[in-house]
Amino acid sequence: MDGGLSRPGLSRRALIGSAAALGAGAALPAWAATAPCVFDIEAAGGRKVSITQWRPAHPVGTILFSHGAGSSPRFYEAMIGPMVAAGWHVLAPLHVDSREHPDTAKFAGLASWRARLEDFAALSAHIGHRPYVAVGHSYGGLTALVLGGSQSVAPAGWGGPQSDGKAKAVIAFSPPAAIPVLITREGYGKLSVPALVQTGTLDLVPGMTATDPDGWKVHLDAYEAAAPGGHRYGLVLSDVSHYFGGLICDYAQKGPPAVQGLKDANRIAGLFLGAYGRGDAKALAALDRAVSPDLPVRLMKK
Repeated sequence: MDGGLSRPGLSRRALIGSAAALGAGAALPAWAATAPCVFDIEAAGGRKVSITQWRPAHPVGTILFSHGAGSSPRFYEAMIGPMVAAGWHVLAPLHVDSREHPDTAKFAGLASWRARLEDFAALSAHIGHRPYVAVGHSYGGLTALVLGGSQSVAPAGWGGPQSDGKAKAVIAFSPPAAIPVLITREGYGKLSVPALVQTGTLDLVPGMTATDPDGWKVHLDAYEAAAPGGHRYGLVLSDVSHYFGGLICDYAQKGPPAVQGLKDANRIAGLFLGAYGRGDAKALAALDRAVSPDLPVRLMKK
């Protein structure tokens, strides 16, 4: 994994990927002016949860972001950056399943899922009554969908609701397929807010879908299971892998970097955030004009 540059949290891979994907000509993309900070909150049982925060000078809204399994917030700068540049205040927990978490060995198997729910219960309490957009990638995409009303198989020791009812919308980049021990299609179908669910034609996960050339389609389970008429969008990008060719989540992943795919993902996500996060009619109109059955950017709506 790439080391950080002189500014904390700003990696060389994120700079290269973001500058290329955003068409930036300068050495630093515009969002780099907003340096992240890190602070701790307390979850159930007194467990400390590290939160990475990007706070622009004049926030337009709040995003709660959930990283993929084994990763951490700092590996998503190329995706979070455009959100921050658009004025979004982003808060992202370091989950116990991260390779960077000091206690990850204590949370084997589905214990990490309960901890993720606890992380967001604590973060929800921290932000108070403020509404937010839930965003996540992979395991974090599942987390975001549950914050938006989808119902997982409740992990051992968990009681009560899995979401707080404050999520206005959800963006799930490459969420997992329905898995009986974690979430069913019926559980995904409980989604209660507008959502954007993304995958790519190279989104094949080793050990799960890599042997099936159409295995990437399972990442749309949440979109397909959601009830129609609730402003749900499915996004398929050509030649985009689970990691956008190493631009997000795990910089050591095999390339080539999906620069155009990341640019397209950020563009559509930006329109969705404007439309359903801010209530911007022009963003909604532009998003709906982008609906198309054709690759390289296939956008579906139901």
